[in-house]
Amino acid sequence: MLPRPKKALGQNFLVDKGVLGRIVDAVALVPGDRVLEVGPGRGALTRLLAEAAAEVLAVELDKQLVPVLMAEFSGASNVEVLQSDILRVDLEELLQSRGEGSWKVAANLPYNISSQVLFKFHDSRKLFSRLVLMLQREVGERLVAGAGGKDYGILSVLFQMFFAIKKEVIVRPGAFFPVPKVDSIVLSFVPLSEPRFPIGDERLFKQLVKSSFAQRRKTLWNCLKGGDYAPSDERLKELLADCGIDPSRRGETLSLQEFAALSNSIAMARTC
Repeated sequence: MLPRPKKALGQNFLVDKGVLGRIVDAVALVPGDRVLEVGPGRGALTRLLAEAAAEVLAVELDKQLVPVLMAEFSGASNVEVLQSDILRVDLEELLQSRGEGSWKVAANLPYNISSQVLFKFHDSRKLFSRLVLMLQREVGERLVAGAGGKDYGILSVLFQMFFAIKKEVIVRPGAFFPVPKVDSIVLSFVPLSEPRFPIGDERLFKQLVKSSFAQRRKTLWNCLKGGDYAPSDERLKELLADCGIDPSRRGETLSLQEFAALSNSIAMARTC
């Protein structure tokens, strides 16, 4: 008897064969591809991936599901099942220990940890050639939102700056067991060789973006002052003016280019 889905782990198993096929198509597998699957569940997607990929590494947190997966794929030499928490895994060590070359990702991310996993993939993007992720639709809409909208935020800026993102398919609740209360969405991500706009200090850029959205109702000035971005308030106002940015604007109105310009201006001022 298969283990029942665990609410505490955010488990909603995808059972719709049509959607499973769309995900595999979006991964765009070619001979020799290696795939990291996060949260394989009962192995429905794993089976399809294994048919086309040279290697599938399935990372599953649920200790009760791991023996089920191992038994299911005991005869598949190209499938490895690993019991682990993806949030605690050193992705670089995990993947590079299995040989050189990039990986693709396929994942049905639990809603309760999706943002944390997204940031982890963002920071490790150089390991991957393509990621196909199923997310709560609300989170997916944030990732592709444009400046000025209510959905535009940290995820939007950081991912659009470093990835080409495409909506693949909207997934209705009935595609899962148990049935969730909200829609999901499948997005594909292709890491860019360079950010969309030049960034001199990526760490500073990320810090700046997070500060700018820390208090959405407040102005950019109120979010940034006192944040160690300049030696004085006057100098910070000068840096904003140099970039043509009115300090009374809110962070959600800044474009990717404006965030990059401000980050570079702050970085350059620190070296003077």
